[in-house]
Amino acid sequence: MEHLDDQERQEVWANIKDALFNDHIDQFRAEFLELHPYDQARIFEDLEKDVRLQIYTYLSPEEVADVMEHIDYDEIEPFFTEMAPPFAAQVFAEMSTDDAVDIFNELDKDKVASFLTIMDDDAADEIKDLLHYEEKTAGSIMTTEFVVVKAGMTIREAMVHLRTEAPDAETIYYTYVIDEDKRLVGVISLRDLIISEEEWLISDVMNERVVSVSVGEDQEEIARMVRDYDFLALPVVDFQDHLLGIITVDDIMDVMEEEASDDYSKLAAISDVDSPDDHAFASAKKRLPWLVILLFLGSLTASLIGRFEETLDQVAILAIFIPLIAGMAGNTGTQALAVAVRGITTGEIEKQGKWKMMLREAGTGLITGFSCGLLMTLIVYIWQENFFLGLLVGLSIFLTLVVATLAGSLVPLLMHRLKIDPAVASGPFITTINDLISIMIYFGLATAFMNLLI
Repeated sequence: MEHLDDQERQEVWANIKDALFNDHIDQFRAEFLELHPYDQARIFEDLEKDVRLQIYTYLSPEEVADVMEHIDYDEIEPFFTEMAPPFAAQVFAEMSTDDAVDIFNELDKDKVASFLTIMDDDAADEIKDLLHYEEKTAGSIMTTEFVVVKAGMTIREAMVHLRTEAPDAETIYYTYVIDEDKRLVGVISLRDLIISEEEWLISDVMNERVVSVSVGEDQEEIARMVRDYDFLALPVVDFQDHLLGIITVDDIMDVMEEEASDDYSKLAAISDVDSPDDHAFASAKKRLPWLVILLFLGSLTASLIGRFEETLDQVAILAIFIPLIAGMAGNTGTQALAVAVRGITTGEIEKQGKWKMMLREAGTGLITGFSCGLLMTLIVYIWQENFFLGLLVGLSIFLTLVVATLAGSLVPLLMHRLKIDPAVASGPFITTINDLISIMIYFGLATAFMNLLI
């Protein structure tokens, strides 16, 4: 099954639409169900409501569930709202439990209660068990659709059990082993099950060194574990090691995308990344709080320049270099910030140590500051034929780049230490702070060496 580009998807949809509008149900089902669920979802999103309502009558709840699992959760509410409630409840029951929970978290609580009331009791109970876990924890993203075997089973008994339970499991590449008290005691791969002798016991073949996560573990830390260990799934346990669920790699990919989007929005100084469907007012509402804060900080910069009005009156040419020095401070601060936030997010800083990172950034600031400072000294000297002015600009850039680099890496480290998301130390915020620092350095040096400039 090949991935379809937009043009191919349109061509396929033309055939499907022809069958749909001519009430050729069998032809429609054959054409539509041949597509991968991802391509089904992309086509589905572009349809008018009345067309989708017709499709609901042609597909089973299980088939619609496959489509819904490939639609972004923050855009899915209208689809379930337009379905007949009993049909929507059946769709939820057919979905993977963790996907259903993610969608329920996007819906109004009254709608959630209504769907749970008319759902199959077993499916509703599984979803309820996961709904009470805090968002962005292992419990909120795990699935309860997995296969377990007992340590005392033989390989033959385990394989019979696996064939029975596999159709409803999200993955069978790992089979987890529990004891009589339902505690996680081991794991066995599908490969080991296949190649082992049928009379061997599971306890003799299983791997007892199981990497698991607590039900309250943060999803970002779980994503790092999956990346580091190359797992396809991770078991989730409570404080007594009872197996509660598993987290599969597809859920981790969603987490990584969500966390990257969240960090990007904070680095851009907005509370959340704008959706293409947002109206101008909604987008402005997200951006305005940060912009107001930055406006006041920018006013401090303007006020600071005003305090050096006398210096500017005596050497007016100093004003030419204010944007240059402030811009360089903002640029290097943002670079250091990006490195620090990435190191914290990926766990690299924990491995190499904060002091090592700070020393590296200090060295980077010294080298870049010296290089840019020396270059600007020569440029200004040749341009203005004033050695001391060139020296002032060059020295200011040198000190500014060193301080801005350290600030860009130190601020997120301090926030991380205080249990605040380091991405909150956004690019615009660091840039504005470094503007203040650079102006103080520049005009402080200019005032101190005024006699040499006049």
